[in-house]
Amino acid sequence: MDFQLLVSGFIFGLSTGSIFFLLAIGLSLCFGLMRIISLDQLTYYSAGAYITYTLLTVTGNAWLGMLGGMVVGGGLALFVERVVFRRIYEKDIAFTMISSFGILIASVGAIKLIWGLVPRPVPVPIEVMVTFLGTQVPVYRILVVFVAGLVYVGIWAFLNKTIIGKAIRAGIEDVEKVEGLGINVYRLFTITFVIAGVLSGLAGGLQAPLIMVDPHMGLEVMAYVFMVVIIGGLGSIKGTLISAFLVGQVVSLGSLIYAPLANMAPFTMMLIILLIKPTGLYGSKLLKR
Repeated sequence: MDFQLLVSGFIFGLSTGSIFFLLAIGLSLCFGLMRIISLDQLTYYSAGAYITYTLLTVTGNAWLGMLGGMVVGGGLALFVERVVFRRIYEKDIAFTMISSFGILIASVGAIKLIWGLVPRPVPVPIEVMVTFLGTQVPVYRILVVFVAGLVYVGIWAFLNKTIIGKAIRAGIEDVEKVEGLGINVYRLFTITFVIAGVLSGLAGGLQAPLIMVDPHMGLEVMAYVFMVVIIGGLGSIKGTLISAFLVGQVVSLGSLIYAPLANMAPFTMMLIILLIKPTGLYGSKLLKR
């Protein structure tokens, strides 16, 4: 394999993994704390991409569009949490998964109604290339990786250095003990849900210039996001980051070696890891409701 092609594939895998991380971290935290499978996070991902496209078209500023996508993602998450999930937290996990999937499918229809069926192109805000190991790589993809790194540091600091974050961490381990301390866990649920929505909106905004914005873009990444969460371990931000980059590299480099590997190899990797460690790379054995 050509070395320059390998380097390009590596950078592509890092940027792809970064998008997976931004999407999966919210899904992981929502399950870890609330015991819900929040497939509606993919709704906020699509919304973030389309808001980025719309604001870029109106203002000509992609960064403003991404900021708008984050705001809309967080706002939609707050609305859905208050209107839907607040009523079904005590239901069986399968019920919450079906409900969130219904929200996702409904959002696909809403996007088609508002923006139509035709995929929309979003220009790359930074078209500069830099030389890395003798290969020209896009600065924008490196920026995506840098943003994911900043988000990881920010989430780690929030969960480990703030009172609310420590309460969320404690709730991930045992929500009943947190309730016993007099903490309003539903407020923690709302905070976690909004953070997840904002990050999903950011993922959509960052991904928009790398692909054609499409109504089904959330459905297209759903399997990969699930794999990232399962491989990393539910509720672990460190595990989510590592697994996101692993899946990103397997998809990217696998497609260079043999195209069908891009779809097959991540599932194979997930099965091998789960056979060795059923809780995922950094999953906690103490998780309980």
